This record gives sequence, structure tokens and C-alpha cells, in this order.
Amino acid sequence: MGWMMAHGTEEGDKLDLDATRKVLGRTARLLRPYRRGVIVSMVQLVLWTATMLAGPLLVRRAIDKGLEQNDAAALNSSIIAYVVVAIVAYFTFRAAIMGLARVGENFLRDLRNGVFGRLLGQSMEFYDREKAGVLVSRMTSDIDSLQELVQFGLLMFTSASLLLVGTATTLTLLSWKLMLLCLVSVPLVAAASVKFHRDSNKAYLAVRDHIGNTLSTLQEGISGVRVVQAFAREDIEASRFAATNDALYRTHMDSVRIQCWYLPIVEFAGVATTAIAIGVGGWMVNDGQLSLGTVVAFILLLSSMFEPVQQLSQLFNMVQSSAASLNKLYELTDEPVAIRAPADATDLPIGGAIELRDVSFSYADGEPVLRHVDLSIAAGERVALVGPTGAGKSTVAKLIARFYDPTDGSIEIDGVSLPSVSLQSLRQRIVVVPQEGYLFTGTVADNIRVARPGATDSEVTDALRRIGVLDRFLELPDGLATEVRERGSRLSAGEKQLVSLARAALVDPSVLILDEATSSVDPGTEAAVETAMETLMQSRTVIAIAHRLSTSERCDRVAVIDEGRVVEVGSHDELVAAGGAYATLFDAWTANL
Repeated sequence: MGWMMAHGTEEGDKLDLDATRKVLGRTARLLRPYRRGVIVSMVQLVLWTATMLAGPLLVRRAIDKGLEQNDAAALNSSIIAYVVVAIVAYFTFRAAIMGLARVGENFLRDLRNGVFGRLLGQSMEFYDREKAGVLVSRMTSDIDSLQELVQFGLLMFTSASLLLVGTATTLTLLSWKLMLLCLVSVPLVAAASVKFHRDSNKAYLAVRDHIGNTLSTLQEGISGVRVVQAFAREDIEASRFAATNDALYRTHMDSVRIQCWYLPIVEFAGVATTAIAIGVGGWMVNDGQLSLGTVVAFILLLSSMFEPVQQLSQLFNMVQSSAASLNKLYELTDEPVAIRAPADATDLPIGGAIELRDVSFSYADGEPVLRHVDLSIAAGERVALVGPTGAGKSTVAKLIARFYDPTDGSIEIDGVSLPSVSLQSLRQRIVVVPQEGYLFTGTVADNIRVARPGATDSEVTDALRRIGVLDRFLELPDGLATEVRERGSRLSAGEKQLVSLARAALVDPSVLILDEATSSVDPGTEAAVETAMETLMQSRTVIAIAHRLSTSERCDRVAVIDEGRVVEVGSHDELVAAGGAYATLFDAWTANL
């Protein structure tokens, strides 16, 4: 029952029988590339089942011919055959375990790659809708749930089914009369199995829920440890965790109680059936209806019939859990990609002239964020987008970078509509430098190569030299080979942003979008970032999202966005002199300096 406690699905994720069959059918189709491995493992399991059935039959031969008839040759040959069968059973079962595990792990590896690749190709609209924690859970806990099925479920289901059918058939052939008597325990085991499935499924969902609560409390306590200690809440948080931990303990004990009544019933049924076989079988031996060896073989085989019943009962929840996990993973792989390029996509021209015509946009069927926006930006021009928080500045930039497509209207660059352009060309011509530079685990050079994976060392060095920060990074302990650690924790905020600017320099785009790239920079590197940014902006179209209006003063024109509309366009001096919305924003900003 350990698997039942460790993995599960939320009640809302539970699949009915028909949905489970569909998911498993789809999985079977995906396993076709591995059918050779599956077939080989099935043959090995059939051979293993034959050896398990052969053992008691060899004991029967040893008793009836070797002992009863005092035939030493028959006895010796039976013993040798038994040893050979045991050796064959060991190697065939071992090979089957390895074969099925290899098939399952290959399937999971391909599934992980497929899901992750699909996630990377999704648009920002998808990530607005889906929570990152849920997506990570799909790749971790859902895969873990499948891991158990792959490692144990396939083997358990196949071996138990073959053994159950083979044992029942062999017992019937040995003595159908004795087999009929032994079937009296079947209704008891069947009823107990149905109740076990129903009760264990409820307990299994409850355990899963309480595991989530306990982990959530644990994560909150550790993540907020500074606040906990600052306000002396250690005892309170410890009590909260103890309460959720106690609830988890109680649900675990509930699942153990279910196991405690079910397993003894199966064991009792096996013992009772064995007792019947011994009693009635002994009588039939005395009556001359059966040989002693047949009864011994019958009793030995009975032990191979009830254990598979127990395994198959427990397997049902594992299959249902794995089917629910597979269903959620398949939903991700089936999710359509919103931002796509046509088969005959063209490359984006180098010029950089941008035209927004009657552009409107809303996120996920919500209220419109942009309404009928018209904006023309000449090639090589610097335009600042300013306005109150939530006015739509960042949305305009995201549409130009084609992280989203407009709900209405069109966007063209050098006369070419964005949806007709290949995404690779688009990402080379338009580069976004966000507020905070995101770094991946690796070296400084590795992180600059994110923009162009095939860039040489000299090209990386040249990108840093062009923005005037090469010496700064060469001074690091290992130069450009310095490990930045997780999320760039070894570098300052300003150094991270310099890496982002170096990425842009490495690509050398036609259009550069700056989302207030100095807003989170530390004072020690702010001047270096400003200088690098100014160098990078030379001879290219620049769209700067300006939260600090000192940025807009350095731009050729300013577009003021308010409530999703462009309300003013002009130079900084023109708009200040006009005394409109921009002048009001500028006065408020200068008053706070």
C-alpha cells in the first residue's frame, strides 16, 4: 500500500472507466515503437509462468513415480528438472523485469521530452492561463506516479494475470472436483476486493490531499522564515505544521486500517482453501480418486492463485492514478500553439520600421487592454512608451515582439505582417531586454550564447567589447568561464542585466525593446548599464518602456498610453510644452525626485 500513500490524484482529476480506457488505449498506441521489447518481455513472462506451474507438477512426479513407485531414476530426474526450472525462472523473470523497465523508461523519457518541448513552444497567453507550479507538478509528481506503474505496474499486471489464469487452468486439469470445492472462497475474496478498491480509493485521495497541505505549510514556513523569526512566530508556525502533520498521520492510519482488514481476508481465504484441499484431497487419495502427488501439487499451486488476486486488486488504483496523470500530460501535448508561423513564412526585413494599425487586445477573453491603437515608428527611431501602471505600455511591446497576437488590427514591420514571418527570423530581428536579466545555470559565456547557441568565443567576447563591459567580466575569478550559479546568484543585478544586453549585442537586432532595463539595477553598476544600453541603441529602432521619465527625455519621440489608448505622441519638449497628459506625468515625476 506504500504506492497508494505516496501518489494520487485530486478528486476533480479522477477519471471514469471509459476515460481511463481511452487514455490507456492512446498509451498503447504510443508504445508501438517499443513493441518488440514488449513482445520479448511477454514471451519471457509466459516462460516464467510455465516454470512456476512446472515446479509443483515436478513435485507430483517425484512423489507419485519416484517415492510411491520407488523409481530412483524418476526421482532424480524430477529433482534435476526442478533445479533447472528454478534457474530458468530466475533468469526469465529477471530478463522480463529489465525488458519492461527499459520499455517504460524509454516511454517516460520520450514523454518528458515531448511535454517539455511543447511547453517551450507555447505562447505567453498559455502561461498567463496556466500556473507555473501546476506545470512543474505535471513534470514531477505526475511523472512520478507513472514511474511506479512503469517499474511495478506493468510487471505486476502481466505476471499476476498470467499466473492466475495458468494456475486456475492447471488446477482444473489436475482435479476439477477439488477445484470446484476450492471456489467457495472466491465470492468472499471478490466482495472484499470490491470494498477494498472503493475504500482505498477514498483513503488514497485523502492522503494525497493532506500531503499537499503538509508540503504547503512546510514551504510557507521555510520560505517565510525571516518573517517568522522577525515576529517571533516560531511556536505558532510549528503548531500549524504539527496540525497538518497530525492530519496526514490520521489519513495514513486510515489507509493502513483498510489494508489491515483486506490482506488478512485474502490470507484467510488462501488458508481456508488450502485446508479444504488437504481435507477433501486426503479423502480422495484414500478413496483412490487422486494420487498423493496430485494433491500435494494442487496445494502448492493454490498459493499461486490468491496472491495474484491481491496484486490485481491493489493494481487498480495504481492504474487509475497513472491514467489520470497521463491524461493531464496528454492535455499539455494536445494544447494548440497559439503563436505559429505559416509553412511559407518569410524572413523579416532588416529595416525596423513599425506600423500598428487599429490594434486592440485583451487577455484571455477579459476586458480590452488596448483599444484601437495606431502608432508609426520609423526605422532607427527611438520611441518611449509612457503612462500610468496598467495603461498598456508593456502590452504594446509584447505585441510588437509577437509574444501575443492582436485581438483586432494588424502590426507590420517594414510592410510585412508579423504573422507571416518565421519565428526564428522574428526573434533574430526583434530582441526584448526585460527589467531583470534572467540567467541560467552555467557560465557567463553560456548565458550570453543563449541568444545564439552557435556563437564562437570570439563573437561572445566581441559582443561584450561592443557594449564596453568586457573588462568587467574578465575580472571575475574565472573570466567568462565563471559559473553564475542558480538564477545568476553569483552576479549582481546590474551584472545580470549586462549579460542581457550582451545577448542583444550578440544577435545585433533591427528592433530593440527595453522594458526599463535599469529599474532593478544596483547603484554600483547603473552607470555601466546606462553606457552599455546607449551603445546598444545606436543605429537601430528602439522602443523603451519608460517608468522613469529620464528615459523618455533621451528618446526621439514619446507615446503616452492611457487606458489602452495612445493619447499623445511627440517629442519630450513638445509634450511638456503642450501641457497635456505627459506634462502632468512629468511634473509628478520631477516633484518626487
